[in-house]
Amino acid sequence: MNTEDKDQENKYLENNSSCENENLFEEIEEGFENEASGNTDNLADQLETEKKKSQEFKDSYLRLMAEFDNYRKRTLREKSEMLKSAGENIITALFPIVDDFERALEVMQTSDDIDANRKGTELIYEKFLSFLSSQGVKAIDASPGSEFNTEFDEAVTTIPASTEDLKGKVVDCVQKGYTLNDKVIRFAKVVVGE
Repeated sequence: MNTEDKDQENKYLENNSSCENENLFEEIEEGFENEASGNTDNLADQLETEKKKSQEFKDSYLRLMAEFDNYRKRTLREKSEMLKSAGENIITALFPIVDDFERALEVMQTSDDIDANRKGTELIYEKFLSFLSSQGVKAIDASPGSEFNTEFDEAVTTIPASTEDLKGKVVDCVQKGYTLNDKVIRFAKVVVGE
């Protein structure tokens, strides 16, 4: 083969391959266009479903926040109502003791029997202590000679101890202390020996 033939053959191959390449490029472009239009439809559908989900979450969140706000308001209202009526049971339980005191005062005005008046007053006092005990109130033991305990006792003053064994101990109880369900609600005021 001479060089002219080779040149013609090369030109022929180039022309045919460029035609094939153009056809191939056209097919690929059509495929991409079809795929792209299908993808945009898919993407648009996905975007729409995600928007719907987002709106559902937003609505759910808003409903949940409204529910929580209602719950908070309701519990605050219930709490304030409970605080208003919290002492109601205790007050109504005290009425019989008040009635006993009123009867005792009436009897004291007409009776000269001091022993009967004293016994009646002691009975009312015992009834009142029984009521306090039923509510969980207990008296703190701060009797003379007991150990001074800073968890339950408050030292009003100190005085020189008459004996060595009274040092650091309660000499006198000025005011009784009380606990409510094992929590100190009033410290016992005591005089301590030093």
